[in-house]
Amino acid sequence: MIKLSINGQEKQFDGDGEMPLLWYLRDQLGLTGTKFGCGIAACGACTVHLDGEAVRSCQTPISAAEGSAVTTIEGLDPEGNHPLQKAWRANNVPQCGYCQAGQIMQAAALLKQTPNPSDEDIDSAMWGNICRCGTYVRIRAAIRDAANGV
Repeated sequence: MIKLSINGQEKQFDGDGEMPLLWYLRDQLGLTGTKFGCGIAACGACTVHLDGEAVRSCQTPISAAEGSAVTTIEGLDPEGNHPLQKAWRANNVPQCGYCQAGQIMQAAALLKQTPNPSDEDIDSAMWGNICRCGTYVRIRAAIRDAANGV
């Protein structure tokens, strides 16, 4: 039995510990904000927090989350009012929106570690999160705004 916390709620999983955390979140808990993108941890659409650190849930076995706190986009702020979510809306970041949950989760981990990041910090942290619509300039602006409390 694998025990973990998902968005502040204690959960148990009695199955294959090698199953990717992504499938547990989406298929068993119905937390569909976390997306499947590439399946090889290269695009960032599946990014969640594991004890506050950004991880790719498509390549994280559920056993690796045992005893840990997992936060998904649904748990970042249940009302959608995290400073990054507000900045995302204010900067009109999403186009198709598919990558946005992963982008926001990666950015939230960055701001937790580096509250006032430089553009280089932002680019370095966000490098592995792909936006097929190419909204990278708006993503960077939203992260800057969230960091500055705008």
